Amino acid sequence: MRKNTKIQAFTLGEMIVVLILTSVVVGLAFSVLTLVQKHMGSIQEHLNKNSSLDKLETALWIDFNRYPTIEYNAVENKLICRSEIDSTYYTFHKDYLIKDVDTFQVVLDQKSLYFNGENIEQGEIDALKLTTSKAFNNKSLFVFKQTDANSFMK
Repeated sequence: MRKNTKIQAFTLGEMIVVLILTSVVVGLAFSVLTLVQKHMGSIQEHLNKNSSLDKLETALWIDFNRYPTIEYNAVENKLICRSEIDSTYYTFHKDYLIKDVDTFQVVLDQKSLYFNGENIEQGEIDALKLTTSKAFNNKSLFVFKQTDANSFMK
């Protein structure tokens, strides 16, 4: 007598349902992954912009307090920081600033120069206000130094 033994297996319909559900879950997972990657990219870009702006502000503060003479040359679009021993330059370009060998990827909308509280176009300065572009949320940097008596004797 022959015994009817059935092999335990999934039907073709059950396999198709499992494959469809798996592909839906995988599709959703990739969609979420793409969203997360876009958000991480925008966060990284924002961090890079802010850190570049912070580095520029720090460099300006250090140089404004290190050098007794700070001048702006409008023809060359340069900020010159001088002492008897050393000097450094900031060159302003459309999309960036260069300090010696450092490049700051900061786009500026406006640059205001001051000496003794008066807004000036060029010459010796004791304060500087830089306003960034919309890409940098129109942030402002204001850097100043105490003017010593030598500046008024010139």
